[in-house]
Amino acid sequence: METRLVEYRVEDGVAIIQLSDPPANTYTYEMMRQLDESILQARFDPDVHVLLISGAGEKFFCAGANIKMLSEVTPDYKYYFCLHANETLNRLEQTPKLVIGVLNGHCVGGGLEIALACDIRIAKQGAGKIGLPEVSLGVLPGTGGTQRLARTVGKSRAIELMTTGRLMEFEEALELGLINYVYPAENFWDQVMDYARQFVPPNKASRAVGRIKRAVQSGWEMSLADGLALERELQQLLFQSEDAAEGLGAYVEKRTPQFKGR
Repeated sequence: METRLVEYRVEDGVAIIQLSDPPANTYTYEMMRQLDESILQARFDPDVHVLLISGAGEKFFCAGANIKMLSEVTPDYKYYFCLHANETLNRLEQTPKLVIGVLNGHCVGGGLEIALACDIRIAKQGAGKIGLPEVSLGVLPGTGGTQRLARTVGKSRAIELMTTGRLMEFEEALELGLINYVYPAENFWDQVMDYARQFVPPNKASRAVGRIKRAVQSGWEMSLADGLALERELQQLLFQSEDAAEGLGAYVEKRTPQFKGR
């Protein structure tokens, strides 16, 4: 049987995808392929409204690519490995459902590149450090890191962080806008799940959440005029949904809406 390097389960409308090769949860081609399969499974499951990406164990979210594996393969294999990893993270970023990175331990190198492909990042207080130290290996962050970090913290700060390879505490990353929240270690997972459940029906119109994500992710790369056109197209689709009828009706009737994700 194939070794499971990515665990998948669904709880209360939330798909929990766990990188599972502790202690460091470094990824290989096999892990990235299983991650890709899990992303697709969650994307096309109508009962899944939010995805959580976490790491197994207590020490690492993910320490990036498996360096031993990379040192033993040809340059061509390295290139295609990075290409496949990029395709997987692009799929994660473009999935029309909210994706939350749960940083329960050190998040470095390719681990941060995975986290950057998530929409929201929540870190565990005192659990580790975060950064892109690839320059110390004589390479660059080649799984989207150079592009996504610059889009997150700005060009100048991104260049400084990557060329120095400096690692920082989660609290500093929070100040830079690299992380959205740092939650206390006590009852950390319960707090994360409570946060995720707010986006699950009946609390939120999850289809609207997904369309907001798509408008931002796709529109970011377009001209303003094209982005506005995409926004109008997505809004028209939402106007035809059951949840829009429920939300507008509940507002008029002064009651709490009960969304269904349809």
